[in-house]
Amino acid sequence: MRPETREVTNDGIGMMESGACHGFLVIDKPRGMTSRAVVDQLQSAFSLPTRLGHTGTLDPLETGVLVIGVGAATRLAEYVQRIEKMYHTRLRLGARSDTDDGEGTIEPVPLDEPPTEQAVHRALHTFVGEIEQVPPDYSAAKVTGRRAYDLARRGQDFALQPRTVHIRSLDLLAYHYPWLDIQVRCGKGTYIRSLARDLGERLGCGALVETLRRTQVGPFDQALAHPLATASLEMSKHLIPLALAVADLPRINLQEPDVIHIRQGQRIRLPASFDPACLPPQAQELAAFDADNRLVAVVGFDCEQKMLFAQKVLPNSVLTSYT
Repeated sequence: MRPETREVTNDGIGMMESGACHGFLVIDKPRGMTSRAVVDQLQSAFSLPTRLGHTGTLDPLETGVLVIGVGAATRLAEYVQRIEKMYHTRLRLGARSDTDDGEGTIEPVPLDEPPTEQAVHRALHTFVGEIEQVPPDYSAAKVTGRRAYDLARRGQDFALQPRTVHIRSLDLLAYHYPWLDIQVRCGKGTYIRSLARDLGERLGCGALVETLRRTQVGPFDQALAHPLATASLEMSKHLIPLALAVADLPRINLQEPDVIHIRQGQRIRLPASFDPACLPPQAQELAAFDADNRLVAVVGFDCEQKMLFAQKVLPNSVLTSYT
C-alpha cells in the first residue's frame, strides 16, 4: 500500500499536508549498496513526492542500522547524526589495503610472530577517549572542496588533515590471528577503517576492515531495523516517532500560547515551573513538547534573560502524538 502524500513548498524543506507520513525508518542496509541507493529505492514506494533522506552515510561495505528521515523527520537529521554509534567489525591483521578494507588492493605484511591477545588488549586501550584520526583516502572527507575518494581514484596526491574524534569504548570480542573481532562505541565522524589502519600500525602488523556492521545509532538499534525489501512495501507502518531523534535532549513542556509564539519564531519566557539549574552543564538545546505530548520544536535558551527561542520548528502538519 502506498501512502498518499502531497508535498507543499512554503519553506523548501519538504513540509507535508496532514495526510503525509512523518517519522524515521530504520533499514538494515545490505552490503554492496550506497546509502543514497537505499533512499532512492524507498523513494519509489511513494506515488507522489515525499522528502526522504538518510541521517549518516554507510559505506557500501557496511551493513546494519541506517536511519532514514521521512517527511518532517528530515529536519531532525543533524540530531541523529551526532548521536553515539555502535559497530561490530572483523579486522584482518597482517595486511594493509589502499582503501583500509578488504575491497581495495591488499598488501600482505611479513611477520615473524603475530601479536598476542594481551598486546591487542593494550593497543585497543590506547584508542579509547579523544584521539586524532586521519580519514581514509577513499572517503567522503573533503580536500579543497573535493571528495577524497574522487582524488584517490584519479591517482592524485593529497593529504587529509587529522580530526578529533571520540571513542567511548573498544571491546575485544574474539581473536584468532589473523581475525580480530571488536565492538566499537564512538561519536560522530569516527572512521572504523582509520581505526583498523592505525591499530595495525600500533601492533606493527597492519590491519584492514574485513566486515563492518553498525548495530546501533543512539536509541535506533538493529531490533528496530527492517530489511529494505519489506520496508519499502508498507513504509508508513514502520515509522518511528520524530521525538526519538532528540531523546538525549532535556525536555520542556509548553502551553498552547507559547507553542504558537515559538512556531512564529518569537522568543518566550521560560515557564515558571522549569528550573534551568537542573540542566546538564553541557546542555544548549531543549526538546519542546505541547500539552498533547507532541514534539513541536527544538529550542535554545538564555538563562540570564530566562528566555526560550526556536532553533528548529516542526510544521503544523505533523499531527501524530509522540510518547
